[in-house]
Amino acid sequence: MATMKALRLTRDIPGSLPALTLDTVSKPTLTSNHVLVKVHASAIHPSDLINRKAAFPFTTFPRIPGRDFAGTIVEGPSHLVGQEVYGTSGNTHAFTIDGFQAEYTLVHENAFAIKPKALTFAQAACIGVPFTTASLVLRKANAQANDIVLVTGANGAVGSAVVQLAERKGCRVLRATRNDEDDVNTAKDPSLDAVNALTGGKGVDVIIDTVGQPALVKAAIGKLAHGGRLAFIAAPRTGDTELAIEMTGFYREEKTLVGCNTLKYSVEEFAEVMGELTEGFESSALKGAEEGDWTKVKLSDAVEAYEKAGQRGSGKFVIVME
Repeated sequence: MATMKALRLTRDIPGSLPALTLDTVSKPTLTSNHVLVKVHASAIHPSDLINRKAAFPFTTFPRIPGRDFAGTIVEGPSHLVGQEVYGTSGNTHAFTIDGFQAEYTLVHENAFAIKPKALTFAQAACIGVPFTTASLVLRKANAQANDIVLVTGANGAVGSAVVQLAERKGCRVLRATRNDEDDVNTAKDPSLDAVNALTGGKGVDVIIDTVGQPALVKAAIGKLAHGGRLAFIAAPRTGDTELAIEMTGFYREEKTLVGCNTLKYSVEEFAEVMGELTEGFESSALKGAEEGDWTKVKLSDAVEAYEKAGQRGSGKFVIVME
């Protein structure tokens, strides 16, 4: 039986922290309507770190982690063999089906997109979760051309993807980060008062919150224009998660608040989104991570990389297969 190296999450006792190890496991066998992909790279995203701690109640064990991948099809229909592809998990891979932090992976023929030639495998392996999340949250917020869009956490992986996709739609984007270089410094201006001057007191049409802090979201709601929409993708993992809204002004100004959870969507749905993104990367209208933004690590060092990635200020890691 053919084997491969893969990360594995195992848990013997329900409710305990899973063990993360590098193991030798059976190499997937090609099945009907699927392709076998030789994985070249797979990012370690924040949601991978959450999954590593068994914080998603639907994950089953043992499980190969890893939500994003980039690689080459080595087995499948002849017209697909040799294609360079990339993809993301949706609500199955890395949760109830093995993920992509392994030397090979088996995916459905509708569960990947052609990798942009402008991106390296390492760059492409960091695209899936941030950009599909960004695409979904902008759709949920009904962002339109000429809208003023405020993005909180605009310098994060998802936030920067939102900025790019919103600008590509023809929106005017305001960036809110903890830096003076951006439009709003949320550390110095937690009430977001700078938005008043930036919009002539009219407020913004759309707010995309990628931070998940109730106080910041409450302040942001107050900066929505009439008919404004706020979509958020995160909430505190611990502590108070309640959000208080001043209801009178909210309904009178016909505002909308919507949550967005990518784990409610299938791998096939997001493969279609990634296929749409490919042209943007090929034309340089969209940009992947710059060289050095992500630290490359070998699969043999990936367990240690997971531990480092969970430490504040340690940076971001992408596993590159040998």
